[in-house]
Parts: sequence; structure tokens; C-alpha cells
Amino acid sequence: MNDSAQHLPAPLLPVSDPPLEATDYRQFLLHGRNEVLFVLRELCSAGDRISLYFNDGRDCLPTQILAVEDDVIVLDRSGDPATNQRALVADRLFAVTRHNNVRVQFALPGLLETQYLDVAAFRAALPESVLRLQRREFYRLALPVAESLKCRIPIDDGKDAFTANIIDISGGGLAVVVPPQGVLLSEGMEFPNCRIDLPEVGMLAARLEVRTLFELTLPSGVQVHRAGCQFVDLPGSMLTLVQRYVIKIERQRKARTTGLA
Repeated sequence: MNDSAQHLPAPLLPVSDPPLEATDYRQFLLHGRNEVLFVLRELCSAGDRISLYFNDGRDCLPTQILAVEDDVIVLDRSGDPATNQRALVADRLFAVTRHNNVRVQFALPGLLETQYLDVAAFRAALPESVLRLQRREFYRLALPVAESLKCRIPIDDGKDAFTANIIDISGGGLAVVVPPQGVLLSEGMEFPNCRIDLPEVGMLAARLEVRTLFELTLPSGVQVHRAGCQFVDLPGSMLTLVQRYVIKIERQRKARTTGLA
């Protein structure tokens, strides 16, 4: 093997976080072969614990990367033979871990049996991509009324627009409340050149795609729609604005909590 752990790992505990929907964070996916190899070799060298989810998240196998080759990674087995067998027949598995406070996630098309240092292990084809997220990039900042933001969403090819209140926002997207008399939305709809004024930070311009949609009943009894939207091909400069805003609000909240505001 080109890279290997110095010794077999002790029994592992699973990482608690379930897999994220990678398509919601496409701008953070690494596709280059050298980039993928670099991240995996870092995980291997550090001995980071990994949770391997499969069967639609019903099963989770604690593991660790033992070695990385140009086309193959070798993974430790768990101490539960039954879980190991279920993992072997799974056609898709999702690995989730953290490295230096950065979330790392990748998908594997399947596992095969192998030997590593004369001990039974798994091997898998090199993943096609790796998702790397810092906390501020996937952390969703919930926005109460006092810190409300509004999103101006163009419609009719930009001839008209409507304004929606933002419920939460992150580097991956946002959720808005659509009034009862608002525009009818459906999953998959895209809206280019949406505008959000981030106070003391700047004007965010982004293309939004509706990913989820369901009804909410407000305390007043009014029914509204909550639309979960993702940013599509968000430029790095716009992502930086989101990150700055999230950090600013978090600092303000912390200052109020500690009595420094």
C-alpha cells in the first residue's frame, strides 16, 4: 500500500451526524483526483474515526481508513459481524467524519472483502468526489423576527418580483416563508438574480432552486408555505458574504448572552 496506518485501530464509536444531501452543497464538492486522494490520505494519516451509513441510514458502521492506493481505499471492519455482512451487500454507502473541525463526506459504491496486515478488512473503489464543509458553511442560522431578512425573488423573466421572509440561511442555501397569496412554487423551480440585503455586510445576489416545500401554520393560525432553497453555483465572493453575516449574527448573540452587548 502507498499509505498505511501504523497499527490497527481500537474499536470505534460512530460519528453522530448523518449524511448531508451532497447536491445541496455542490460548490463544496472536490472532484479532482489529486484533491480526493489528498483528503483521504489526510484522514488515513490522522486515524480519523468515520461513520459509514447504509440501508437508507438505518445502519451505521464505525470504521477508519487503513490505507489509500491510487484506485482503492482500505477500511477497518467493525466488531459486529452482522453489521459487517450487511455492509458488504449494500450497494451504496456514505462515509461521514470530521478532520480538523471540517466535515468530510463521501459516497462509496460498495465494499469488498480484503486483508490488511493479515486481518480481515474492507476495500472500496476511490470515491468520485469528496464533500468538505466547515461549520459556518453548512450551519443553518435560524433568524427570529428581530433579525429577519427579506429575499427579493424575480418572476416573469424579471418583469416582476415578490419578497419573502427568510427563516434560516447558510452557505448552502436558505428557507423562506411564502405568503398565502404569494407566487405558487414547486420543487425544482429556479429563480436567478435573487437579492438579499445583509445588513452591515453587503448585497447578496444568487440563483435559488426550490428543493423542499410544505405548509406551516403560524401561531396566528395563518397558513403559509415554507420553501427550502439551495444556492446554485454561488460565486465565492457571495459565499463570503453569507459567512460574514452568519459570523456577525453569532457574535452579536453571544455578546447579548454574556452581557457584553
